[in-house]
Amino acid sequence: MRNVSLILLFVALNIHAIAQTPALVYDNKVYQPNIQSVECYNTKKEQSFPIIALRSNETLTVAFDDLKGGSKVYRYTLVHCTFDWKPSRINSIDYLESFNEDIITNYRFSFNTLQKFTNYRFTFPNQQIKPKISGNYLLIIYEGNNPNQVVISQRFYISDNSVNIAPEVVASTAISNFKTKHKINFSIFHESPIVNPYLNLKAVIMQNGIPQTAITNTKPNFIQQKALVYNELNANEFWAGNEFRKFDTRSFRYKAAHVQDFFRDSSINVILFTDQANKSTKYSNQFDENGNFFIRNQDGRDNITDSDYANVLFTLSATPPTAKGNAYVLGRFNNYSLNEDSKLIYDQNRGKFFGNIKLKQGLYDFKYVWVDENGTYNDTVFEGSFFEAENNYQILVYYRKPGARWDELIGFNQLNSIRR
Repeated sequence: MRNVSLILLFVALNIHAIAQTPALVYDNKVYQPNIQSVECYNTKKEQSFPIIALRSNETLTVAFDDLKGGSKVYRYTLVHCTFDWKPSRINSIDYLESFNEDIITNYRFSFNTLQKFTNYRFTFPNQQIKPKISGNYLLIIYEGNNPNQVVISQRFYISDNSVNIAPEVVASTAISNFKTKHKINFSIFHESPIVNPYLNLKAVIMQNGIPQTAITNTKPNFIQQKALVYNELNANEFWAGNEFRKFDTRSFRYKAAHVQDFFRDSSINVILFTDQANKSTKYSNQFDENGNFFIRNQDGRDNITDSDYANVLFTLSATPPTAKGNAYVLGRFNNYSLNEDSKLIYDQNRGKFFGNIKLKQGLYDFKYVWVDENGTYNDTVFEGSFFEAENNYQILVYYRKPGARWDELIGFNQLNSIRR
């Protein structure tokens, strides 16, 4: 006999108010509830960091599902941005050498799925859309002929790789954080002169591509001939965190990793095992994908069109760390977005947090995060933090030449905290 309270909880968590399309933000965001499973990565490797080299043959792959099905006209355009994700306010002819918009013509319908959807997919740069300068870009996808009807905004990067970056991961210099934090030291080697690096050069460091914890506008500690050194004490430090939690819904015929149960009514519902807050003082090694997700399907023949959707119930057994605040379940599958869809509901009687998210079949990494009433983001209170944890770190270097009107992305490097 099914657990009636869990079924009622699924229903309650699935009720969402209908609202107008929010205003455009220069961030990774989905604006319509019918748009799901957004992907953006360098085509060379699935779910890789969305960056390509300027004037190269590299492309970005972008894909998403429309759960309303059918076929629609979706267009996309690009906007050049500053290093801190504000519009550069330069004309499109300054950063595009082709047209400033294109129509998405590649779409496929779902096959033999309970949830009907249409998958849209494209790659760029292409003959229609081709950036000609480096920097931060915002991809904007909108419906029909109305640029205000935005459905997706997605950040990506184009680097001209005119400098070399040599990074390293070391332990924190503070004794209290020696076992819990990663410190990122790096040097920038350049052949062309860099005028006033303290003012015109910006370095941004990200952990696993997560925007909430990025360190921006770091300054060099030493300026040498053709080299800038960033190794200041107590700077560029990240909580090492823990390995991501994960679950496997590649099949709805058997219970795979971390799946406690699943059932079908008008939709497919998956109940994950209850997660416990990590109170251990010892690191436990397990393989993860650093927050990524992969659409996979063992029940059909095609990962894209034969993978069905399910309402996935997350349960976290923990007490709120502070009197006021909210818990969220985050991963690349939801762009680490702190919104109503990723927010968990706390049941005081059960002493547990609950959340329900509609997700496509596949392999998913996730973690639990607490944000207090002051907006302080804490991704270690439920997960713990250990220096041994494996993370990817991205370093991006921006330069605005004297008199220039935009920030160029002149260098990029990614390193792994374990594979040095």
